[in-house]
Amino acid sequence: MPARPLIAFFKDIQKEDIPLVGGKGANLGEMANSGFPVPNGFAITVVAYDLFLGQNNLLQEVTRILKTTDHNDPQQLNHASKTIQKLILSGEIPKEVADATIKSYKRLSGPLRKALVAVRSSATAEDLPEASFAGQQETLLNIQGEANLLNATRKCWASLFTPRAIFYRVENKVPHEKVKISVIVQKMVQSEVSGVMFSIEPVTNEKDRIVIEAVWGLGEMIVQGQVVPDRYVVQKGTYAILSKQVSDQSVQLIKKGTETSQRDVPPKIRDRQKISDEEIVKLAKIAEALQKHYYFPQDAEWAKEGKNLYLVQTRPVTTTKKAVEAKGQDYTSALTSILTGTPASPGTASGPVTIIKTAKEIEKVQKGDILVAPMTSPDFVPAMRKAVAIVTDQGGQTSHAAIVSRELGIPCVVGTKMATSELKAGSIVTVDGDAGQVFLGSKVAHVVKEEKEVKPTQTKTATRLYVNLGEPERAKEISKLNVDGVGLLRAEFMIANIGIHPKEAIKNKKQDKFIDKLAHDIETFCEAFEPRPVVYRATDFKTNEYRALPGGKYWEPEEPNPLLGFRGAFRYVANPDVFNLELQAIKKVRQKYKNLWLMVPFVRSTEELATIRRIVAAEGFFESPTFKFWMMVELPVNVILIEDFIKVGIEGVSVGSNDLTMLLLGTDRDNSEVAKAFDERSASVLWSLRRVIRKCNKLGVSSSICGQAPSVYEDLVEKLVGYGVTSISVNPDAVNRVRNVIIEAERKVLSGK
Repeated sequence: MPARPLIAFFKDIQKEDIPLVGGKGANLGEMANSGFPVPNGFAITVVAYDLFLGQNNLLQEVTRILKTTDHNDPQQLNHASKTIQKLILSGEIPKEVADATIKSYKRLSGPLRKALVAVRSSATAEDLPEASFAGQQETLLNIQGEANLLNATRKCWASLFTPRAIFYRVENKVPHEKVKISVIVQKMVQSEVSGVMFSIEPVTNEKDRIVIEAVWGLGEMIVQGQVVPDRYVVQKGTYAILSKQVSDQSVQLIKKGTETSQRDVPPKIRDRQKISDEEIVKLAKIAEALQKHYYFPQDAEWAKEGKNLYLVQTRPVTTTKKAVEAKGQDYTSALTSILTGTPASPGTASGPVTIIKTAKEIEKVQKGDILVAPMTSPDFVPAMRKAVAIVTDQGGQTSHAAIVSRELGIPCVVGTKMATSELKAGSIVTVDGDAGQVFLGSKVAHVVKEEKEVKPTQTKTATRLYVNLGEPERAKEISKLNVDGVGLLRAEFMIANIGIHPKEAIKNKKQDKFIDKLAHDIETFCEAFEPRPVVYRATDFKTNEYRALPGGKYWEPEEPNPLLGFRGAFRYVANPDVFNLELQAIKKVRQKYKNLWLMVPFVRSTEELATIRRIVAAEGFFESPTFKFWMMVELPVNVILIEDFIKVGIEGVSVGSNDLTMLLLGTDRDNSEVAKAFDERSASVLWSLRRVIRKCNKLGVSSSICGQAPSVYEDLVEKLVGYGVTSISVNPDAVNRVRNVIIEAERKVLSGK
């Protein structure tokens, strides 16, 4: 652009025009001229900003104030900010600037004359590859009318001097006088759904992934971290949707008149997937096209209005190098997780917890603290700079807090929901930003049992007798036994036979072969046992078992405590792309066999179960009346809060007596030093079994048991029948014997003995 105009429409702006229209304006112009779906708009250029400063004699005064301000002193910083912003907000806009702005607004409005517009600041030092200033300046939505537009313009100019913006420039060694600001005026997209997307995985920096986040309403709630968004991961090249995490969103930002207000999300859509699979793929293709166009990974904002998808901003991803550098030695392997959230910035750090509820409390944070907050906003940046790690209740991977944490190179875990209530001020914790966990310490081990062969019998009982299986080669043989179905179909044997770690398969873009092989093996069981149910337990590999798979050593940590480590349901939340492979295999099998159910193992909380259920629901499984969703009961928390787990939405439970006994008694059954203390018939175990079974019966939910105990102890089988258990699942070699025990136990119940 040869001249230096007061106003520039997008059609006249290129990516080289950052000095005139700032990073945001240059990107919008570049995208609009390159065929990307960008709502029309114009920039009030830095020339107008310079005229404003000159006419009001503000430049020297602003410089004087900033030079005498200690940015590390929150009181001084806030005072300087308020003084400068007051000067700008009370300044008079030059007539030529006002006239040009109003004329352009009328042109943009067209026949409407007074269109609703979004007014965004665009600083000349923001959105650069070297330093992202995302969220540092003002954005105003649903602005209508000439006077309101001019007032919004002043607010954008003033936002160049918020405390966080001043602090950010000093920390990034950007001279204040070299940063100027343009104002972007853009036709307002009335977003039904909004979001952000990265053309690479923003935490792990996996280059073959595209990450898309979505919320109901306007997208500001993502940046502000006020809600947990949907998260979709798409593979580049194939555009396969590797995983979908659907959030239960209760509030949204919507337009009401000319005001933007927070409203409840209608209950019927709260937990629905925000956009269709087709729209996910469409956005992924746009993200990939953006990266190809800019020759650099992009962080873009998008919005959906009606059937149309729009881009409203893009900027370079600025954290790839730092994220790699932040990955250090793993020293959480000997620790026990006490809190789980979304990994937002990689690395591991330990320190004392400091909880702050608002930005007014940031002075509490000292150098070396773990900053814990309901959500972090740009106002928290001075405190974040002192902290060694960040943990929040809310937010997603693309919230402002996550972006800034990655830039600062400190670990961050967001969306924990309970950090401010569960963590205690002053306690020492370890934050693992790669895994999305907060740790304390503990240590145990585990074991895997094998099966034996069996003889069949033909007697039937009211208490259903299921069988535990895992090897496809035995499906046809065992199906001939007098069993009512498969109560535990172990995924581990089948996945081990595929011969590759699932993440390695995804990396090599061989996930379709992985899905096909797993589906083939599962189908073997469903075909053999049809119409009897087959309860597929999703993978419960421990890390040491996964490491044994080809390629596993590149993906799995070495844990001294696999029993309480990275396993079960936690994996599905942490690695939804891997869980998605299993779901796609199940979906494929259920197209032909409707007797396949799903059971989730080692669930640590109701929130974890709810998250898994939403992932399963997103694939449409619950639309079929023949599909059943079960949960394993293996932890004391499952027993204590069994009613709460049931309320999340499960049709059945199955007790894993092996792990439950070890966790109740605090002993390792394979450790010869303490093996004598392992007793699956102890009072605590029996109490737990009775409680779970009776609560399930009361709430109309199926109850089962699939651990080793009923295969070994006949007196325990009698007790289970007496408690009212719905089914018992045993090893193949125990079927005939246990069926006879059940027959006798049911006779005793009927006779009242």
